[in-house]
Amino acid sequence: MDFFRRHVFNHLGLKITSLVIAFALWMAIAREPMAEVAINVPIEFHNAPDNLELNSETIPQIQVRARGPVGVIRSLSTGDVHAVIDLNGSNPHEKTFDMEPKRIRVPRNVEIIQVIPSQVRISFDLRATKRVEVRPRVVGASAPGFRMQNVKVEPSTVVIAGPQKRVDVVDSVITDPVDASGVMGTATFTTRVYVSDPLIRLVNPLPVHVTVVTDSKPKANPSEGQ
Repeated sequence: MDFFRRHVFNHLGLKITSLVIAFALWMAIAREPMAEVAINVPIEFHNAPDNLELNSETIPQIQVRARGPVGVIRSLSTGDVHAVIDLNGSNPHEKTFDMEPKRIRVPRNVEIIQVIPSQVRISFDLRATKRVEVRPRVVGASAPGFRMQNVKVEPSTVVIAGPQKRVDVVDSVITDPVDASGVMGTATFTTRVYVSDPLIRLVNPLPVHVTVVTDSKPKANPSEGQ
């Protein structure tokens, strides 16, 4: 009896009220008309191995057809729907994933009717790093009477990272264009490095400094033309 007094009859009125409210809400939802909606959602990759890189430039979105009470469906947004692929144990190869409804996480009272496409294929590769040369890109003409003598870049190399097969074929990266128009003597410009492959990134993406050195052209000797 002491147990019932403490855990059952204690605040009995509040417990009954809560039960009645919960039942009323359930009845309201149960009698609410059903509706369907199609939502485009990104794929989330969970538990990816540390040494694995995505080797697909385009990760497809999927379309999810969801069904539930009209009030819930109307408030459903992309942030409420999660398409999850578990990469635990994945290897550096192409792999096909079945996008079954059980992969889709949705709020309570929402049912997944269809997932489009039903399969996605993703390519993976081992992560690799490499130190490559930085090539400065200088545009514009020197000042009248001057010629470009030298171009230096600091740092002269950077480290890139990405899928191994893509990293292996990259030997250099370039800077954004540096306009050396009108430079007389020495001028230093601060700019960024550009990597053309979208799946390769700079390990330490800091600005670089391009120094342009010009000197005056030697004057023509009038006697040489005689």
